[in-house]
Amino acid sequence: MALPCSPLRALGLGLAQGLAALRALGSILVQSLRLLLQGKGSAAQRLSPLVADFGFQRQVLAVLRVVLPNFKSRRSLVRAYANKGTALVCRNSDVREVLDRHQDFEVVYGPRMREITGGANFFLGMQDGPTYSRDVTNMRQAVRRTDPQELLVPQATGWAEAIVGAGHGLIDFPQQLGAQIPARIVQEYFGLRGPRREDLIEWTTLLFWYLFVDLAASPELRPKAMAAAVHLQEALDQEIRERKDSLTRGGPKPADDVLQRCLEMQAIDTPGMDDLGIRNYLIGFIIGAIPTLSAAATQIVDELLNRPEQLALAQAAARGGDPGEFEGYVFEALRYQPLNPILYRRAVRDSTIARGTWRAMTIPAGTMVLASNYSAMFDPMQVENADRFWPGRPWRDYILWGYGMHTCAGAYINAAVLPVMLRPLFCRPHLRRSPGAKGQIDRAATPFPVHLALCFDAE
Repeated sequence: MALPCSPLRALGLGLAQGLAALRALGSILVQSLRLLLQGKGSAAQRLSPLVADFGFQRQVLAVLRVVLPNFKSRRSLVRAYANKGTALVCRNSDVREVLDRHQDFEVVYGPRMREITGGANFFLGMQDGPTYSRDVTNMRQAVRRTDPQELLVPQATGWAEAIVGAGHGLIDFPQQLGAQIPARIVQEYFGLRGPRREDLIEWTTLLFWYLFVDLAASPELRPKAMAAAVHLQEALDQEIRERKDSLTRGGPKPADDVLQRCLEMQAIDTPGMDDLGIRNYLIGFIIGAIPTLSAAATQIVDELLNRPEQLALAQAAARGGDPGEFEGYVFEALRYQPLNPILYRRAVRDSTIARGTWRAMTIPAGTMVLASNYSAMFDPMQVENADRFWPGRPWRDYILWGYGMHTCAGAYINAAVLPVMLRPLFCRPHLRRSPGAKGQIDRAATPFPVHLALCFDAE
């Protein structure tokens, strides 16, 4: 939903954006020159830490929104999925337009999703159609909107309390809490109980990386991802087989989890709910569960640790009686460090965006469109107090888990679980980074936070 924008307000915002862009441009030049003059290695190596910094990215995007909000190139930056060039879209309204026009701008994950499942697509990689509608309907019955509050919030709260309590004032957040809770959700809620949590974390991280993050098509990653896919397929096949055998033998009453609900739908001949269909539905959800929740939670912690004043307020909110107050700090911190700062789509046909404006652009068929939801969430033309850390921000300002038809299928699970898995940690007094490099995010040559050592005063 756009904010009301009269011509006078638009003029004022435009001038303010222009001044902000000039300041940002000056800062970009100073920071870049400092690294080029002082760093070691090639220019790309010297600048890479700066380019990876979220604050630096916001400065660059602030400039682009003013001087070049939409642009295209014949150069293909994404190698993982077929395309004939690249377009970048930065303004809030234009990003939403691209993501809304799913008939003109398609999702591209299908080929790699089929590799992972061994043949079938998952609905996040499909265009609108009968199969998409069937699969979404099936999984809405198995993954219910009431589940986060009724099942996942109580479970995740207890798990987080136990993990933080056992830390005795020390915790490696991604290893001990960030990845462990979503792995337990995969086991207890989705129903994949056989594999060790450590294996689930490894497999899903590789598969999410391959499917969504490996835009350069790394030749080293593919064999690792394919091996992980086979492990996940075999684990799910075994789980399904054992559940059905147990039911046939009159075994104990099964747990009320997603797998069991799928098998109950199979028993009444629901289309799409054969064993292979169930396995592929679960693969799609499980891949997105562990790395997304773990990385998002770690980046939320990191952002609040960078803001001592907001950290103190977030900790006070965590100890208070209003869950919504603490949630405001969680999601606002994630706006500053989103899990996916760019959502990509491919133009199905020649399509014009921002029609009737000075930034109108026709995107040729086959072009990969990088829709910057990160930029959109900081666009002052449509986001109130865009540059202010505002825990009470309206939900309409956020594009944290996609937008439109292909919003993340587990978005409401993420929104419910993230605050409760973080609250016990933020309730501990004097939450801080461990000294030295251990207290900074270590991605260990992956796109995901692997280590972040924290300290707090034991109660």
